[in-house]
This record gives sequence, structure tokens and C-alpha cells, in this order.
Amino acid sequence: MLSRIQFAANISFHILFPTINIALCWILLFFKVRFNQTQDQSWLRVYRFWVRIFALTFAIGVVSGITMSFQFGTNWPGYMETVGNIAGPLLGYEVMTAFFLEASFLSIMLFGMDRVSNRVHTLATVLVSFGTTLSAFWILSLNAWMHTPAGFEMIDGVAHVTSWFEVIFNPSMPYRLMHMLLASGLTSAFLISGISAYRLLKGDNKKSVKQALNFSVTLAAILIPIQIFVGDLHGLNTFQNQPAKVAAMEGVWETDTSVPLLLFALPNEETRENSFEVKVPNMASIILTHDAQGEIKGLNDFVGEHPPVAPVFFSFRIMIGVGVLMLLFSWLATYQFVLKKRYPPWLLKTGIAMTFSGWLATLAGWYVTEIGRQPYLVTGILRTKDAVTTTPPEDIVLSLTLYLVIYGFLLIAYIRTLFVMANRAVILEQADVSITDTGPMIDDKQTAQNNTTLGAKL
Repeated sequence: MLSRIQFAANISFHILFPTINIALCWILLFFKVRFNQTQDQSWLRVYRFWVRIFALTFAIGVVSGITMSFQFGTNWPGYMETVGNIAGPLLGYEVMTAFFLEASFLSIMLFGMDRVSNRVHTLATVLVSFGTTLSAFWILSLNAWMHTPAGFEMIDGVAHVTSWFEVIFNPSMPYRLMHMLLASGLTSAFLISGISAYRLLKGDNKKSVKQALNFSVTLAAILIPIQIFVGDLHGLNTFQNQPAKVAAMEGVWETDTSVPLLLFALPNEETRENSFEVKVPNMASIILTHDAQGEIKGLNDFVGEHPPVAPVFFSFRIMIGVGVLMLLFSWLATYQFVLKKRYPPWLLKTGIAMTFSGWLATLAGWYVTEIGRQPYLVTGILRTKDAVTTTPPEDIVLSLTLYLVIYGFLLIAYIRTLFVMANRAVILEQADVSITDTGPMIDDKQTAQNNTTLGAKL
């Protein structure tokens, strides 16, 4: 359990940053292309502000990913011993293709705008964006394979590949990849809308801030219905391949037809029943089988083979609940900000409150996915208890404590830095300073005096 908590803490922290950057890089490319098309300096302002946040997020994501991978050897040696012939190459492909591509062109993207041609700089942004998506492709191929393994055979307790195509494009891979890419888009959209709303509420009325805000809420309003559709497809795939997980998600104990959808309940694994049920008749059957009389297998058909019910059940509802709030806000904000050109303070404050709502939904969804795979590390092949380390518990307590302290500090520092950067942009606007790569442009004596005041504030 300590090793599971430690890996959960590591991956929970790590996933926050790729979840932003996978989509943020493509959004930056959009900002850059819009500048290329229109020569509107406001688009360049948006690009320059958010590329700094991209760089900060990328750095923390890389470092936390490295420490996470160490645990395959320290805490889960049985994992690589059993499926290393599959996991090792897939992780290697991610490094050799995606990570090297990102690393090769990241410096041009971050520092080369005034040192290379505009075409080369835009191309670098394209390649870094492609690299982040390619990285997600390889990692999610491995993760999906752990849920729906295919294209292998077991020889003396070790997995050997029989078809790399079937390994990579296993039954759940396309759904997981699309679901994650859309989640990244929504996470980035709400981050941009929250920071932009904060800047606007603080008095930063530049056109670029409103452009970023309008774009982000519109993007969210478009992506959420697509995510609902893809999520339904993903749920149907999970229902087919991992029925025990779906039974835990829905809180279904007995196999039955015409199963109601539980809006709320308190699952009890000891009595194997639910308390305080709030339900919609037949709706679970309709959603999962597209038939009001459809049959859903219950948890009692998987005794000893199903995941812990309460964490999966409640995480699923948190994910859905946050998603509904994101949908309502994005549609309302699009109507007010984009169509009506109004920015009411109460709606801006709501946007600030939802800055990290994408993180909440993503984490809840990942808990459903990963806890829902238990008691297996690789479904049907390797149980979690059979892969864990023999390291003394007190050593794991020490490393877990250090991880939690360091990650807690870094997370607080990261969030604080985002708002410090936003405040700095507001101060620069109030001081009437034009931003360039080389610093403030002093146009006259009054602006010079403003800069002196600005320096004291900073």
C-alpha cells in the first residue's frame, strides 16, 4: 500500500504538467499563426506571455517524469521482470522520438524568435507541438496495453511480443488517447481563461488579454461536447473489456437488467450493497448498452477480482461533476465574453475559481482508470501484489514523505509563480510599458519616470 501511495503521489503530481503542455503547445502555435496572418501585435503579446508558462511547465514535467520512472526499479521490480519486453521498448520509443524532438527544437521556440527567421521559429513550434503529442501517444499506448493487453504471449512467466501493431494499437488505446488529448485541451483552456480573467479583473485591459480569454472559453465550449461523445465511446469500450471496473463506477452489485443510474450512493463493500441511493431508473442500462433493458454485470460476479469500489465510484462522479461545471461556465462565458462583449466581474471571478478545474477532472478520471484496474497491474497477467518490492516499509515511508514535501512545495510555488507573472503583466500595463524581448521601450520622459516606479514595484 505504501508503494502504491508513493507511485500515486508521483504520477498525480507529474500528470498535472503534461496535461497542460500537450495542448498548450498547439495553442501557442495557433497564437503564432494568427500573428503571422494578421501581423496583429496583440497575438504576439499573447504568445510571449504564455510561452514562458509553457517553458516553466515543461521543465517541472520533465523532472517529475524522471523521478517517477525510477520507481519501476525501486518499488515495482516485478513489473519490468514480467512485462519489460513490452514496457521497456515503448518507453524507449517515447524518449528516442518524442522527447528528443521536443528537446531539439524547444530552445529555438523559447529563445529564437529574434535570432532565426519567422518561418523557422514557427516550424520549431510545430515540431515541439508534434513532439508533445507523440510523447502522449507512446505513454498512452503502454498504459492502455496494461488495461487491455494484446499482441503477446507468456513464456516462463515473461511477456514476449508477437505483434507490435497489436501491442501499440490495443483495444482501448484509441479511446484513451483521444480522451487524454481532449482533457489536455480543456485543462489548458481553463488555465488560460482563469489567468486572463485574473489579469482583466486586476485592470489589465489590453486587447491581447481579451483575445486570450475569448479564445480559451470558445475552445472549451467546443471541446467539452466532443469530450462527452468520446467519453461515451471510451465507457462502452471499458464496459466491453473491463466490466468489473464499470460495475464499480456504477455501484452495481448484482447482475441485472434495467439498471438505474446512481447519482449518489454510499457503497459498502462489507455488506456488498449501497446506502442512500439517488437514482434515475434504467439510465445506466441506456448509457452502457443503449438499451433500457440492457444487462450490466454486478460486482458479485467478480469477488476477489474487482477494484476497491468507493474510490472508483466517487472519483467517477467528481470527474463528471467538474465536467458539467466546466460545460456550463464555458457556454455562459462564450455568450457573455465573445458574443455580448461583456465582462461581468462575477463571471471573471468564476473563471478564476475554475482556473485549475481541468486538473481536478483529469486526476479524478485517472483515479477511476488506475484504481479501476486493481487488483491487477497488467490486467489478467500481473497482480499488483506480485510486482511490489521487498524494500522495508520504513524506507518507503521516508521516500514517500520526502516526495510529498518536495512536490507540495513545488506545486504551491508553481501556482504562485503563475499569478506573480500575471501580476507583473498587470503592473507593466499600468505603468504604460511596451514589452519587447530586450525589455521596456522608453518613448519619452514620462514613460522613463513610470519605469523607475515600475522597477521599485517589481
